[in-house]
Amino acid sequence: MTTQLLATELTNLIQESKRKHNDLRQAAEKSLDELKSIHTASEAQLAAELAQRVNFVNPFIVACGTRNTKFTSIAVVCLSRLILVGALPWSKLNPVLEALREATSAGLDVQLKILQALPTLLQNYANDIKGDLLVTALNICFILQTSKNGVVSNTSAATLQQLIMTVFEKVTAEDKSTSSTDVVGEAPIGNGKSIQLRAAATDAHRVFRDICLMTENHRPEYLRFTGLQQTFGLELIESVLSQHANLFLTHDEQAYILRSRVMPFIIHSLNEKPNFATTVRLVRILYTMLKKHLGILPSEGGDALDALTLMLDQDAALWRRSLCMEVFRGVFAEPALMRRIFTLYDAKEGERDVLKTLTATFVRISTEKPAVVGLGHQSTIPAADPYASMGTSSDQAMLESSGVTGIIGGSVNEGQNTGISSQWSTVRVACIDQLDKAEPPAIPESYIYALTLSCITSLSEGLAKFILPLTVPGDSRSRKRMTKQPDAGRDSGPTEASNGDGSKTGTDKSTATTSLDRSSSFKRNPIPVNPLTLKDHPLYADVKTCASIIEECWPAILATCSTFLYAALDSEYYHGLVRAFQKFAHVAGLLQLSTPRDAFLTTLGKAAVPPNVFTACLNAGPFKPAVSSPTTETPNTILSNARGLLSVENLVTPVGAAGERQRQASMDASTTPQTINTRNLLCMRALLNLGIALGPTLSSSWSIILKTLQQADYVLFTNGKTAGRIPIVTKASDSQAEAEAAGLLASFSTEIRAVETAASRLLESTVDFPNDAFAEIATAVCHLLEYQPEHLSEPPTQPRSPLPPASPVVGLRTPSFQYRSSSGSGATPSGPSQQDQFALAKIGDLAIINLDRLLLHSPEVSGWDQIISELIRVLGAHTISAPVRGRGADILVRLMLDAAKAISGQSDEVRASVQMRILESLRASLVSFQDEDRTVSLATYSTDIDIHKIILEGLKTILDECGETLLSGWGVIFEIIATIFSPRKSDTRNDSGAPPTSQGLTTRSSKLIRSAFSSLQLVCSDFLSSLPKSCFLVLVDTLYKFCAQDDDLNIALTTVTLFWDLSNFLSRKSKTLLITNKVGDFDDDALNREASDPASESSDAALWMLLLIRLTTVSVDGRLDLRNSAIQTLLRIFDAYGDQLDPEAWSVCIKTVIFRLIASIEAEMQMFDHAGYDEKDKREWQDTAVLVINGISSLLANYLDVLTAHPTFNSYWQQLLSHFATLVDLQVLEINTATFQALTQMLSHCQSESTQNFNKTSIDLAWDLWARGIPVAHDVATDKPSDNQNCLLAYVAALRDVYRLIQDDLTVERIRRMLTLLREVMETATPSTFITDIDNATTLQTQVLDVLKMLRTDIPGAPSALIAQTSEFVSLAFTDGGNTANQRTGSKRTYVAMSKASMAILQSLVESHASDTDIYNNGALLTALTALSKPIVFKYQFPIITKSKQPWKQATKSAIAILGATLNQLTTLDIPRTTLQDMWHIIVVIANGITNADCEAPPDKVNLSEDEEFDIASFTRLRDLIIPSLGAKVVPDETRALFIESLFRVSIIHEPAPAESSIIFGNDDGGVMVGLSKLYQPRRGRTIDPVPSRRSKMSYVCLDELFSLVASRDTAGESPQALRIRLAKTASPYLILRAALTIRAYTADQPLRGCMPQPRSQRKELARILEQLVKLKSEPEAIPATPGVESEGRKHLLRLYPLIVNATRVSAQSGDAAISKLLTEALDEVGTELGL
Repeated sequence: MTTQLLATELTNLIQESKRKHNDLRQAAEKSLDELKSIHTASEAQLAAELAQRVNFVNPFIVACGTRNTKFTSIAVVCLSRLILVGALPWSKLNPVLEALREATSAGLDVQLKILQALPTLLQNYANDIKGDLLVTALNICFILQTSKNGVVSNTSAATLQQLIMTVFEKVTAEDKSTSSTDVVGEAPIGNGKSIQLRAAATDAHRVFRDICLMTENHRPEYLRFTGLQQTFGLELIESVLSQHANLFLTHDEQAYILRSRVMPFIIHSLNEKPNFATTVRLVRILYTMLKKHLGILPSEGGDALDALTLMLDQDAALWRRSLCMEVFRGVFAEPALMRRIFTLYDAKEGERDVLKTLTATFVRISTEKPAVVGLGHQSTIPAADPYASMGTSSDQAMLESSGVTGIIGGSVNEGQNTGISSQWSTVRVACIDQLDKAEPPAIPESYIYALTLSCITSLSEGLAKFILPLTVPGDSRSRKRMTKQPDAGRDSGPTEASNGDGSKTGTDKSTATTSLDRSSSFKRNPIPVNPLTLKDHPLYADVKTCASIIEECWPAILATCSTFLYAALDSEYYHGLVRAFQKFAHVAGLLQLSTPRDAFLTTLGKAAVPPNVFTACLNAGPFKPAVSSPTTETPNTILSNARGLLSVENLVTPVGAAGERQRQASMDASTTPQTINTRNLLCMRALLNLGIALGPTLSSSWSIILKTLQQADYVLFTNGKTAGRIPIVTKASDSQAEAEAAGLLASFSTEIRAVETAASRLLESTVDFPNDAFAEIATAVCHLLEYQPEHLSEPPTQPRSPLPPASPVVGLRTPSFQYRSSSGSGATPSGPSQQDQFALAKIGDLAIINLDRLLLHSPEVSGWDQIISELIRVLGAHTISAPVRGRGADILVRLMLDAAKAISGQSDEVRASVQMRILESLRASLVSFQDEDRTVSLATYSTDIDIHKIILEGLKTILDECGETLLSGWGVIFEIIATIFSPRKSDTRNDSGAPPTSQGLTTRSSKLIRSAFSSLQLVCSDFLSSLPKSCFLVLVDTLYKFCAQDDDLNIALTTVTLFWDLSNFLSRKSKTLLITNKVGDFDDDALNREASDPASESSDAALWMLLLIRLTTVSVDGRLDLRNSAIQTLLRIFDAYGDQLDPEAWSVCIKTVIFRLIASIEAEMQMFDHAGYDEKDKREWQDTAVLVINGISSLLANYLDVLTAHPTFNSYWQQLLSHFATLVDLQVLEINTATFQALTQMLSHCQSESTQNFNKTSIDLAWDLWARGIPVAHDVATDKPSDNQNCLLAYVAALRDVYRLIQDDLTVERIRRMLTLLREVMETATPSTFITDIDNATTLQTQVLDVLKMLRTDIPGAPSALIAQTSEFVSLAFTDGGNTANQRTGSKRTYVAMSKASMAILQSLVESHASDTDIYNNGALLTALTALSKPIVFKYQFPIITKSKQPWKQATKSAIAILGATLNQLTTLDIPRTTLQDMWHIIVVIANGITNADCEAPPDKVNLSEDEEFDIASFTRLRDLIIPSLGAKVVPDETRALFIESLFRVSIIHEPAPAESSIIFGNDDGGVMVGLSKLYQPRRGRTIDPVPSRRSKMSYVCLDELFSLVASRDTAGESPQALRIRLAKTASPYLILRAALTIRAYTADQPLRGCMPQPRSQRKELARILEQLVKLKSEPEAIPATPGVESEGRKHLLRLYPLIVNATRVSAQSGDAAISKLLTEALDEVGTELGL
């Protein structure tokens, strides 16, 4: 490719030069020939061949000399190609360079080609281009750099810079080369000395020196060029210094240039105040030398730093000062450089104080313009002025940049941004980096202050990053790990919100862990090492330097930081400032520089709690909410002591410190709450983090941190934890500032949580302190309490409830105190009281955190005695306010609890000792309260009680959590519990030595009972096995005291259950309690002695009996619930452990406990018969009696087998039943119920054949008790009768078990007695209002009926008795025609359901004994049928409707079933005639009841159609049973007529005319036939169509039955025929009358209708009758013969012939063919009979 290019260009050159440049043409032709003669394919071989041909480049050199643009362009292209491939002969380098120099005058393309070729030339021929050749190359660039074409000028400048860098790179390569190179020159190094240099070093020295000379506007010595632009020269110098900094450190000749030329020139130039472009470059060079060459420029560097410091003068231009501050920012950003500067100058005696002076300058800068930074009495938020004029600032900058002296720096415009903010206090590009600007940019006036803050921050970061890793002990790995995260977790995170964006900040990280495990929280960070003690460390010199920097500069740094703390900073700058503050103090503390450390801590503490805020809070008093509730607990700590109830609009807006335009209207201090804000809390957190980091080294400085924390707690408590709003520095409306203020206000709670975490960690860190360091912080915390002013009075408050939160350390979250105001008072603790509470809380936290220290060391060394005695003194001193005393009690209890937990893993000896110490401390805390001479006010006494309660609840908690490991101190526990009791002065023991009654004991306060009882309850439930035997007697006595006290009934009731627990424990200890008659004869004193004797075998039994005796005493207490509970517990003990009692033990217990208990109840009940007793008390004692009866019966029933085994059982049984009889005679309903229930329960466990002494005598005693009569209750004057249902149920239930025992010897007399009493039971029962017996029988009724079913019927006379009694039960619901039942519906006693159930029983009884003559002869069956007939006859007239089957249906079903079983027996058994007649009469009544029904007003929800079908079916079954038997001679004619008359009347389908009613329902002397003769007479017709009967089906059934009875039947035998003839004779008149009524009505009514048809129902009835009349062949003897007519079976037609004739005529007229046909058929039959 190269060959082709060269050939082409040479050909072009030959063609262009033919005319004028013959020499050029000839040289080109030769070179072309040489090129053609080279036969190679690779570029490298071609380059090597051409490099050997010296004349090949001649045409190109000649072409450049012709100054012809076309020739020059071709030549430069070819030379560039040859340079690129390295094909130039070294001997032709000089001509080539000269040719290129001559070609610089050519066009733009040629110039750029030349500039492109030069770097390649120096690179490919580096060893050859030196000396003059290098100068030539550089001159080419210099020449082109002066071009007016910007492209060429800039490109040449870049190429020149590249060439110069190449020169210095050759020096570096030469220095690294090991080959020996000849020295070619020398250079001065100062002090008249010189140094010999090799080629590359010589070139570099000459080039750099000439550049410096040209930059200073001097003539160069080596380069052949003048007029270098100063800014470009400065850029070249900076490039060399920055890119080859190490070369100046190793080459003295170059360092000499810096000392002799560069540094003096720069300092001099800066002093002359050049323009912006020059100054920027000068400052950059100066910064580069300070950063990289300060070691070789010690003196000059100091001068430069001084010059920069002087440039910070207030009158200097803002942009120039900014440049200086940017340099210092870079210096401080490099800690090593900062330490070197201090070492070179400040640390050397006699040298200038560079760093110290600079920090002092920062102080002056920070205060020079208060209005710009918004300096005030507190930190504020910067504000932007929308009307700020930027033009004025630009004009001012132009004047300053022009270098005109005497121009005062721009003043602050009326419209300006106030404060330091990242929004306007920074520049996009730093001034020192704006090389492209000729004029200074617009710089914010606050930019210099932002740079100052940056310097301070960098200084602190540098010190911290260097010192902190050195303070971590351990191996290098640990040191490396700590180096990566210096001060991790200790700095305050950026919690302030910016622009209200709610972005996640450092607080989110710092508060992510709010609770640390005490056992390992700070074990990883032991006591920090003081780096100043590491004298053998390689960095020890730097450590000393850092310490010196702090010692020398801390006043200025502190002053600067303090100024900015009260300036207007945005969140980012304020956080950086606080972080810097924290790190300065941290480093000073680690180096144990107490003076600067304490100064920074003090200043930070004042920033956290401003003195004016704290003073205002002290004067204002505590926060008082608008609405106070006496029952609302208000926490009072730094973070939970009050509620933020004030709105942010009411907070203070601070006033600016400079300028009238910045002053704001302030609110009246008396009405504006002074509080702390988010930034104060940020400072507070930084202070706490310092305490965490420096804890073991703080010594007396702890008071600074703790006092600040205490003040912050009080300020927030006083102001109700109201968030302070950070004010905006100006009045100008700035939405950004407003948003930032709102964001900070919103993050107040977040910052509080962060402070909580820091405070918790601060106290937790003390766990790793050595004893002496711990003593120092303990002393500091105690001083917080000790030095508070004495309290003048006690606020009327009560301490809060017992224990602090479960977390052992909650920092500021732990409430200093929570209290409830008493008596509705809204008063709160005073300022000193609140601070005392804070001190107490911190003492408690320290003790809990360092609990292992306190327990594992002696009490004197560990501080146990000091802390405990101080807490006891506080809670017992009545001169101290109640909240503080209560807080002290809380802390003491919490400490004791944690101590008890902490020793669980220790040896038994250590545990026993510490446990005794803990319990004795609790007992000692109550000693002052037991002093009878203690004289206190009512308020103090109330506080004493509250504290007493806290101690008692603390004891309970200790038992609850540590009782299982308790080895000693049980006696002390009972002493603490007993401190609540005090005997009444009038209390004396009775003669029998019994313990005092409830009236003999009193308590210090009812509030203490429950707290003390909780511990006692816990002992009884969980720790009885741990008690020594001597404590059990004390325990029983203590239990009785709690039962006897009358302040808290619930406690007394619960104590009764503890007797059970104790009994349970004693019984488990011994499988068999040795209770003998000897033990039963002991009195209380003897039992006490026996129980306390551990050697006695019966000690447990004696203790158990003593327990029962105490319970028996409680069982006669005047309080109902208490005595009932005692009785239940007493009986429960017997029941649970009766298996351990032998018959003798039971005998003793029954004699001494059971019967005594019953007798006492009887005595009490009998006393109520006298006047003077309250009815309520009587009722309560009745309930107790019931309880005793039930309990004793259950007990004796369960152990009846054991009781009957003793020979004395019969006497006990007789005595027991005697007691029962006595109780029944009291005539108390509940007692009666309980008595018979008891009898039932005991008898149910009796098996006469299996029990030893339970014989017939015992059974007869039970029967006699039951047969005495039903239980009767004494009438009580009440409006409503008492419900004796349960009582009678118990009575009936007792009969079941009595019957079970006597049934083998049962007699009919006993059965009758039973039935009599059962009837009385039914009659006297008064069920409650909510019980109905319509659909379901009551329980009592069911039980009675069940007894009836149960009774034996195989005894003669028993079936009739049972049938008679059951019949009576059936009739109970239907007495007096059902009116009684209707009346009883209101009282819920109707017997309807029972009657229905009795019907089924009655049916069963009769069916089972139908062949028993006795049930017929004594009238039992008649009674049964009579009872069943009543509901049948009533039917719809019965007022009660049931949901299930109606009573009349059940009665119908049962009656038919009974008749089915008994009718056949009437003819076979020998039954009196009168009885038979009565029975047939009642049978007809039943039959008539079935067919009849009053449908005029049937009850609701009655299905008439369904009922009609039921009656039809029932009548059909009954007819089959009684027909033809009803025609027997024994049946009176009246009875048969009654039956047939009922059929006749029911068969009437349509209501007859009024004239016919007398015929149907009347009772004329002429009888039925006379009535028939009247029917022959025509009556008046009517047009009213009567409605058919609602039971028309039944009517047709009865009509058919009439025809059936009259019809003639051929039967075998005479007897049935005679029966039917009697029935036919009775029925025939009614049948003829029935047919005549219908035909006569048709004859009278139809003519009036004209052509209208007869109503369908009437026509149906007429047709039915005519059809039956035609078909009927009547019994010949049934109807008398018609005079003059002989007929056998058609006599009924002959009787109706006149009516039929008339009807035929009417039908013919009306045109009714069907009726006419039927009538014609009837006439035909009559004609046949007449022989026609």
